[in-house]
Amino acid sequence: MSENNSYKPDWVPDNAGKEFAITIKKGVSETNNTSNKNISKYEPTIEEYVDGVLNNQKTLLAKTITLIESNSEKHFKLANEIIQKLLPKAGNSIRVGITGVPGAGKSTFIEALGLHLISKGHKVAVLTVDPSSSITKGSILGDKTRMDQLSREPNCFIRPSPSGTTLGGVTRKSRETITVCEAAGYDIILIETVGVGQNEITVRSMVDFFLLIMISGAGDELQGIKRGVIELADALLINKADGDNKQRAEIAKSEYSNALHYLKPNTEGWTTSVNLCSAINNEGITEIWDEIIKFTEITNKSGVFQERRKNQSKEWFNSLIEEKLKTEFFNNETIKTLLPKIERDFLNNNISVIDSVERLFENYKNKL
Repeated sequence: MSENNSYKPDWVPDNAGKEFAITIKKGVSETNNTSNKNISKYEPTIEEYVDGVLNNQKTLLAKTITLIESNSEKHFKLANEIIQKLLPKAGNSIRVGITGVPGAGKSTFIEALGLHLISKGHKVAVLTVDPSSSITKGSILGDKTRMDQLSREPNCFIRPSPSGTTLGGVTRKSRETITVCEAAGYDIILIETVGVGQNEITVRSMVDFFLLIMISGAGDELQGIKRGVIELADALLINKADGDNKQRAEIAKSEYSNALHYLKPNTEGWTTSVNLCSAINNEGITEIWDEIIKFTEITNKSGVFQERRKNQSKEWFNSLIEEKLKTEFFNNETIKTLLPKIERDFLNNNISVIDSVERLFENYKNKL
């Protein structure tokens, strides 16, 4: 190696011998990398984002969703303009919410269902929500690893997102993400959620069909999941109905079927069904999809499907109002100045929590 084309790094000991890696070949200077740096920082225009989504360019599709999930005010305005342009191309899909107790095999089922749908000519978007740490706010985001075969399919798009602090098992921007995926041409949207019990009502408000995946042999079947979640479901699916567990799955199916007679179905004109499945053996996949198709046909004919979509839009509208009000309240300069003092007062029992809130709002309204 030429002495003129090598140098000794700062971290190498002065007395290091030749056996130590003391020389490193110099690469391209930083000044020559300026153009590359500009390329890496290039921000697409609104038109490029929109065209990228409409043409299903997965890199731009992913960047658009990242933009939507951003908390930056600048990104919010940009994302809003993009969504506005994509809305006319959205809405032409079947939205399926999938939830269940941890270990029920949701990801395995989604992969089996996704592969089945793609083989039938569908384009499938899988929106999965990984639980975030309440301490670090971090998330594993391992869904592409769990759905290895499905993630390699050209007609599939998998988007793992951290749940953050959002209740309901979905991310704060799930509705917007659905819109973007529909505009990209995905006609089946599968939403895998965090199994968090009663708060799954958030998912119910943004999907057409709500599927609850369960397993047998894990204890008292009817006590293993909250009644509130069962009441939201359009179908119950008992997974892992194979091998030694098949008989237990049959018994669980009978128990749930009997229990459903005492509950009012969530969807008007539809009777909640209980189905068996072995996702790992690819058994029962076709049957549950046939059930979903039957559901969409019945609800489309009765008008329930269209009414549910309208209600979803109302839910979206109301949630955005709540989010906007909350953001403006806490970003108000008066509130930001006053909040620490009022917090200290109620923590020291100098004022009640109720009075603290009233005082904040009085100051907020006076400064509007």
